[in-house]
Amino acid sequence: MDMELRKKAKKHGIKRFINSFKYSIEGIIYAFKSEQSMTIHVIVCITVICLGFLLKINIFEWLICLILFGLVIATELINSSIEALVDLVSPQKHPLAKIAKDTAAGAVFIFALVALISGIIIFLPKILSFI
Repeated sequence: MDMELRKKAKKHGIKRFINSFKYSIEGIIYAFKSEQSMTIHVIVCITVICLGFLLKINIFEWLICLILFGLVIATELINSSIEALVDLVSPQKHPLAKIAKDTAAGAVFIFALVALISGIIIFLPKILSFI
């Protein structure tokens, strides 16, 4: 199917627009229910938010935290979708399926590690001065 046919096949409208939000929320709910790491990420986000209020981080630090929250959770959602797709197309174990899953999980790990290091840079001086 060429690009012109694809454009015609997709209908536009308010119902499609609203459904896109519904499908997005369903995907997020699925990830929370099925991915243990998503629960851990959310607990960490809530903890950081509480610490941020307690230690009175500035607006720039809040922005960094919010961007990192979004990146880690979004990457976890992408990882979940890659895992589901790999399981669909390769139900049996395959070395390439393993690579796809492992590298997607690695992307989440890298963002989480960057978030952790950033959190240490933002919060450690405040915690030390609070003590």
